[in-house]
Amino acid sequence: MRAAFSLTVAEGKRLIAKGIKKHPAVAKAFKEGIVVIAGGTTNGYIVEELTGREIEREWYTAGVITPKGQCVTDPGRRIPPVVLERGQVSELSWQDALEKMGRDDVFLKGANAIDAEGFAGIITSDSRGGTIGRAYPLIRARGIRLIIPVGLEKMVPSVRKAAELTGIYTIDKALGQKFGYTVIGDGEIFTEISALKLLFPNIEVVVVGSGGIGGAEGGKTFIVEGNEDEVVELLSLIKTIKGEPALKDSKRNCPCDVPCDRIRN
Repeated sequence: MRAAFSLTVAEGKRLIAKGIKKHPAVAKAFKEGIVVIAGGTTNGYIVEELTGREIEREWYTAGVITPKGQCVTDPGRRIPPVVLERGQVSELSWQDALEKMGRDDVFLKGANAIDAEGFAGIITSDSRGGTIGRAYPLIRARGIRLIIPVGLEKMVPSVRKAAELTGIYTIDKALGQKFGYTVIGDGEIFTEISALKLLFPNIEVVVVGSGGIGGAEGGKTFIVEGNEDEVVELLSLIKTIKGEPALKDSKRNCPCDVPCDRIRN
């Protein structure tokens, strides 16, 4: 059986979160070890799926890109990264949790870009490199599992080329915050396609269209094909996701202490 459907960006994030919950490495670390859910809007959905509690997902991030440009959220409202230890929310900071993590634990970090070569790009306006700048050396040194939940709307031609053009001190003007770029080539990129293939292993999934209007901007249109029972089950899941509301604009108010060339508010 062959079926078609479309997902908005928000619906895609919810699907990714449902897939991450069933990911074997995440399930094992959730039960027996540590899962760090770094800040990020897609990761906000993962917090909800893994903990069963609702959060204000638009505040589960530091950096944010809105119609007004690249910026950050209000530190006073920002939700700190959640650490799960043996299935329970821990009081540990992500930094302290990282010191305890090993090869069977999982660090979840979203991205701003992915490409067909398998690279992920993470934008940071923190001159010290942000979360990934501090975490990545330890993740690689210790062999911690790094999974990158990211929507297909983040696809760009070349992450490595983008990295050549960025850097807080190399950008002369910016309508929004200036930023640097971290390239990750050895994390597991986990998209909507990854989620569907994990949840329905015998289904073929192809993206056949991008974009839309009325809130579907950035969304994707899919064709899936497989046996009738699995396709019907897949569509039943998609129906539960349809209608997921878009995230609200969580950009901090102007002015702030970061130089910016855009028109205020």
